Amino acid sequence: MRILLIEDDQSLADGIATALRHTGYAVDRAETGAAGISLAQAARPDVIILDLGLPDMDGVDVLKQLRRKSISSSVLILTARDDLPSKIGGLDAGADDYLTKPFAVDELLARLRALERRAGLGLSAEIQVGDVSINLASHEVTRAGESIKLSRREFTLLRALAERPGHILSREQLEDKLYSWGEEVASNTVDVHIHNLRKKIYPEFIQTIRGVGYKLGPAK
Repeated sequence: MRILLIEDDQSLADGIATALRHTGYAVDRAETGAAGISLAQAARPDVIILDLGLPDMDGVDVLKQLRRKSISSSVLILTARDDLPSKIGGLDAGADDYLTKPFAVDELLARLRALERRAGLGLSAEIQVGDVSINLASHEVTRAGESIKLSRREFTLLRALAERPGHILSREQLEDKLYSWGEEVASNTVDVHIHNLRKKIYPEFIQTIRGVGYKLGPAK
């Protein structure tokens, strides 16, 4: 899942981005409202984490512009404004959730998972493909009860395929799940991750559809 973080506090943004990437999300960042709007139009993130106290404009105005531009990404407001009118104003402007600072990272991650479920991006806390179980909250993957150790990006790629069983995902779609906007991507990166997943799970678990992309193979 791709997340756009619009936050001008550099140290806070660094911490949030690190936690999100460690969890398996691709993260784009902006420090101003104008940059956030531009990046949202270009990257079309699944979720936008939006601070209200931005240096160039109020976050609520950013949110209103995003909605006027038909950007339908889920929006989680993250702000120090904890008064009721601010919460109501943010939600009425089009936000999907509202979290006040200070906050626990675990709560932020839980709220993001809830937004995924609400948007249909993650249908349940666990995906079962044959005897392979993928826990979206703990990032644990098992096959027939045996644990499979995956890297962060291997898990993200596996999740992307498992959430759309029967669908073919192109290399570009998978890269979009793995990397942030503007991040350099080696031409064979997806192929390497696919190779590793097949080796760790079983060779036929992921099928290559030549000239098109990849999809999950038959379950065992």
